[in-house]
Amino acid sequence: MSLFTNPVPLTWFLIVSAALFCIGAFGALARRNAVGVLMGVELMLNAVNINLIAFWRYVGVAQMTGQVFAIFVITVAAAEAAVGLALIISIYRQRNTVIVEEIDTMKG
Repeated sequence: MSLFTNPVPLTWFLIVSAALFCIGAFGALARRNAVGVLMGVELMLNAVNINLIAFWRYVGVAQMTGQVFAIFVITVAAAEAAVGLALIISIYRQRNTVIVEEIDTMKG
């Protein structure tokens, strides 16, 4: 069995990625807790990574573009998580809540 054989069709990866993206979008839009919203965004970014790696694997194995883009997405996701959690901690210290609907930045 060669390293570059494709036992799993590309459509299966796309279906899993679409399902993961939909779950993440629902989590980001339906959650009231800010940490839940960040988790939904992380799920959507992971779905993008699945797509990037799957298309790289099935279309252009000779080039490393899919893997490089996936590493960039992982880097952006890590930065988003760090900055997002820092903002949530700061808001919690000032307002004593992490409920997105109760956070009003215009109030003092």
